[in-house]
Amino acid sequence: MEAPLLIELLTEELPPTSVLRLGEAFAETVTTELIKHRLKNRVPTKRVFATPRRLALLVEQVRSTGTDSSHTIEGPVSSNAKAVEGFARKYKVSPDSLRRVQTPRGEIVAAHLTMPGAVLDQVLPALVEAALKKLPIAKMMRWGTGEAQFVRPVHGLVMMHGSRVIPGTVLGVEAGSHTRGHRFLSGRDIVLGSAGEYETRLREDGRVIADFAARRAKIERQLAHEAQANNAQLGDYQRLLDEVTGLVEWPKVYVGRFDAAFLEVPQECLILTMRQNQKYFPLFDAAGKLLPSFLIVSNMEVADPRSIVAGNERVVRPRLEDARFFYQQDRKLRLEARVPQLAKVVYHNKLGSQLERVERIQLLAGRLARDLGADSMLAERAAWLCKADLVTGMVGEFPELQGVMGRYYALADGEPAAVADAIEMHYRPRYAGDRLPHGKIAGAVALADKLDVLAGMFGIGQQPSGDKDPFGLRRAALGALRILVEQEHPLGLHDLVNAAFEGYGQRIGAAHADLQTFLFDRLAGYLRERGYTALEVDSVLSLNPTRVDLVPRQLDAVRAFLALPEAESLAAANKRVANILKQAQAKGESFVDADSALLKESAERALFDALKATSGKASALFDRGDYTAYLQSFAVLKSPVDAFFDSVMVMVDDAGLRRNRLALLADLRREMNRVADISRLAA
Repeated sequence: MEAPLLIELLTEELPPTSVLRLGEAFAETVTTELIKHRLKNRVPTKRVFATPRRLALLVEQVRSTGTDSSHTIEGPVSSNAKAVEGFARKYKVSPDSLRRVQTPRGEIVAAHLTMPGAVLDQVLPALVEAALKKLPIAKMMRWGTGEAQFVRPVHGLVMMHGSRVIPGTVLGVEAGSHTRGHRFLSGRDIVLGSAGEYETRLREDGRVIADFAARRAKIERQLAHEAQANNAQLGDYQRLLDEVTGLVEWPKVYVGRFDAAFLEVPQECLILTMRQNQKYFPLFDAAGKLLPSFLIVSNMEVADPRSIVAGNERVVRPRLEDARFFYQQDRKLRLEARVPQLAKVVYHNKLGSQLERVERIQLLAGRLARDLGADSMLAERAAWLCKADLVTGMVGEFPELQGVMGRYYALADGEPAAVADAIEMHYRPRYAGDRLPHGKIAGAVALADKLDVLAGMFGIGQQPSGDKDPFGLRRAALGALRILVEQEHPLGLHDLVNAAFEGYGQRIGAAHADLQTFLFDRLAGYLRERGYTALEVDSVLSLNPTRVDLVPRQLDAVRAFLALPEAESLAAANKRVANILKQAQAKGESFVDADSALLKESAERALFDALKATSGKASALFDRGDYTAYLQSFAVLKSPVDAFFDSVMVMVDDAGLRRNRLALLADLRREMNRVADISRLAA
């Protein structure tokens, strides 16, 4: 018999940020096991339900007994009677029932076995318990006197196949057909008549929207409605929306307000305390300025919400008072006066204090600013102050505001706007897709900050390994590369790495090469994400380009070259040239520029003349940075290159002639491959 299968686990309130993830992981594991037991066909139709108090799964058309499976198992050669007897005994079949099969190793015996399908009632309880144990839960709990463990105490279990309860125990709880509705809005248990009525009964009788996506959509509609009604905007609210959806089962949005006097505090502080501590949605005007109001997503829908609103307004006020207190206290001491306090803050036990780090960043930022043609004194000032807000009360309470508060305090102290902006922006980009620091001063400080952490951690052997990257070095590397590439800063990567290591003196090991390789690996991934192919990226990065800001232009040139009809032939010829030169060098051959006086064959003279004429023009294009035209100019070499390989033997016995022909090929390879290694584009 086939019928819908419902599994529901009732719990205490689950961690809100984990509700959906746990529900989806549970459903995926259970359905996979149902398929393995042949109780369900592949690609099952299923519904996942997840609320603060329940994880549930509804799978359509599950069999009460799985389908049988048949398969043949090959055994030993038929002439080995003892082995045949053991084989039959192992698989519990009669020796006479074994079939004889001819194979390359002779005649063997084979057993045809039929495996009966699993019985749902027998396997489901253990299957569900095993699925729960596999969930990604960092810390388990025990409750009561039993030995069961889960992320939160479990109080109920439903396992129904159609209208029938499947008996069994999971985590010490007996299965039944009773579930529970909303903790406050539903006063009685809900007895399910069948698995298929689960969602509807919970909504109508239990005041619970069990589907996470439906609940989220309802919250979002209400938020948008209330924001519009108050002529306001919601700002960046998506991450909080997911978390709040994991906090409520029957959401209702109300509007709360706070004293406008709190708006004297930087709005980032107020926004963070409302979103992070209270899970409120701040409201903004059209210009993005915070308004003295917020939206509350309540788990209660009542006719008169005044007490709910007043309670939330009362709760948020002390939080806003704390933010105002920290802000006022922090401003009593200038930012520059806090810098010496960084000597007491350990950056890393092998790399010293935050003050020592600031000193290194200051020197490097000044150097980079000079290289970029920016005001080095402003860059050094910004670098000197960039970590000072780490010892303020506000950042101590809200670490997410580091840099942001430094900017506010710097402006309050009368620092130049460029310095204040650089303090905030030197952390950028904080994550993938984040904005970059704008302006050369901020860019210099941001680069110095990221290069310092990279050099320091590589110098003490703390490179990322596997999925582990506790110091965020991949993020720092990608951030530095994005600044260089997207803002087209003409700085040599090799020089930047050397300068970063110089700041540490003899304190750390020399891991320049390892860091350079790490940066190129990150650059390759970044460029592929921008749409360039692996072959295109490899052809350019294999040359270890010094100026990574030029790499996108080189890649665009490679892409244009590949569109030429001559590209395939020239790439193959370059690959052949590279192999010939590599083999010759392995044999100890040495060669310099080709000598026209030693050219004997008409094909080699024609290639020499064509290369000389083309390279002069191409060199000027390369120097102007017109890499596309540079590569395209070599298309005319297809015919002379093909003719050369058709009629000229390179590795002849005459040493002088051989070296001259090798030199000609070396000249060809050097001139053609200044933008990219064309040989790597060959199939």
